[in-house]
Amino acid sequence: MKTQREHWASQFGFIMAAAGSAIGLGSLWRFPYVAGDNGGGAFVLLYILFTYLLGVPIFIAELLIGRKTQRSPIFAYQELSKQSTNWRMVGYLNLLTSFIILSFYCVVSGWCLNYALMSLNQFSLGKSPQEIRDIFDIVYTSSDLSIFWMAIFILLNVGVVYSGIRKGIEHWSKILTPALLFILVAMFIYGFTLPGFSQAVKFIFYPTFSKLTPSVILNALGMAFFTLSVGLGIIVTYGSYLKPSENMPKTAFIVATMTLLVSLMAAMMIFPIVFTFNFPPEGGPGLVFKTMPILFAKLPGSLVISTVFFLLFVFTALTSSISLLEVLVANLMELFSWKRGKAVLISALGVFIFGIPSALAGSKALFPNWESIYGKDFFDTMNYITASWMIPIAGLLTTLFIGYIVKKDLTKEEFLKGTKMTYFFRPWFFTIRYIAPLAVIIIILEQAGVLNLSYLLNLIK
Repeated sequence: MKTQREHWASQFGFIMAAAGSAIGLGSLWRFPYVAGDNGGGAFVLLYILFTYLLGVPIFIAELLIGRKTQRSPIFAYQELSKQSTNWRMVGYLNLLTSFIILSFYCVVSGWCLNYALMSLNQFSLGKSPQEIRDIFDIVYTSSDLSIFWMAIFILLNVGVVYSGIRKGIEHWSKILTPALLFILVAMFIYGFTLPGFSQAVKFIFYPTFSKLTPSVILNALGMAFFTLSVGLGIIVTYGSYLKPSENMPKTAFIVATMTLLVSLMAAMMIFPIVFTFNFPPEGGPGLVFKTMPILFAKLPGSLVISTVFFLLFVFTALTSSISLLEVLVANLMELFSWKRGKAVLISALGVFIFGIPSALAGSKALFPNWESIYGKDFFDTMNYITASWMIPIAGLLTTLFIGYIVKKDLTKEEFLKGTKMTYFFRPWFFTIRYIAPLAVIIIILEQAGVLNLSYLLNLIK
């Protein structure tokens, strides 16, 4: 049954919530280490191009679906496809993707909580940069601590989402997102003074096309979608709380630009440390935890700065995780006519149970043969499958849905509500109908081994 929808109190609140969803762990945790693992410059260039050329159009499409229907993803796709149950599957894919990502996000966020307490205890005191770096390996393999801090972080999510949109998600996003932006700028300015800054600039902004492989291209696409939160159901869900007067294209460009700037700033905060101390840029999921404490140890008042940074990291991780949890909650409320409280508690319990294998991945206490069979541990497997496959496929289906299933007149009418950017509709719709699906299909087929882009890339090189 369709019920009265709660709406955002202000455009600023919505932008902070949408940007916070992306900026949290997408930009701060994932972008720097994925950029490092994929060779820097060429990956970053593709990431920027994909964000504006493919990510923003799909972001607008998902907002449009949510705002038009005022429904959660499963029912939104069904309603706009004349009650076709086939298109409900896109909503279910969004639901499953958000559920899996949230399960290992809560593990990463638990590490943030752990590091905040460690900072209070001055864990880096008297240790060399390499010793500080090695502490993360101990954290990663400590299964009991990982489960404990994951549980604490899930409870924080429950506390926020239980309160609803205005009093919960919007209220905290307006406080936490600007706070993180402030400390990020301060850390970026300090990174400018480090000897490795110029090397970091070259690594991030100078594209070396010899490092460009089909895998790097797919990872850049996945990263663009990941940091914008498209393909997860988040933007459809958040869009369903929008008023008709909101300017969707303008909002999309603001969020995309904020996300890009924060991602690049995070990279330029971390890689000067990496190159100053001659660490390899391929730091993996623990990169931010291996590098930032080294910087803090060099600063006066390191106890306060380090603790505040990781607490803010926790809070902005919350802006990501609450958006993922809200996707689960919104769908369950509509699917089963549950009250918000019940949907929140059941979703949180499910996330905790499914998150246990990721929390134990470092210690191999559960599924000890997983890595030898699948090539990655459970945590990395879930991370790879969602970012490289599930999110791009969901993004592709969304483009096909808006481009070919929903009537163009209806799409145009909804697009133009609240915006004066009428000139933008035609290029946006052309991108959604032709360019975006073709680009995503080519990249997915290459990753699947059906096409061979390597030959073309070798010609460019």
